[in-house]
Amino acid sequence: MKKFKITLLRSNITFYYDNSITLLAAIEQQGITPEYGCRTGFCGHCRTVAAKGKWHYADVPLAFVRNDQILLCCATVDSDLELDM
Repeated sequence: MKKFKITLLRSNITFYYDNSITLLAAIEQQGITPEYGCRTGFCGHCRTVAAKGKWHYADVPLAFVRNDQILLCCATVDSDLELDM
């Protein structure tokens, strides 16, 4: 399984991620507790700005996101990613 480098810019944390769990859960494993609500893409509380990288959603989330924002709870990562966290 391919691993992607995830960088949390404000926290100065870098880790590797393989989409086996949600990105939100992987960030929580790093000791960071992002805001979240539903964990399904409905509420948008886990919306975060992505400074660099590519991702997609298996199902279109109900929460509104701009092109530079990612929902940590339901996105699938397609490349190395830099997040404003």
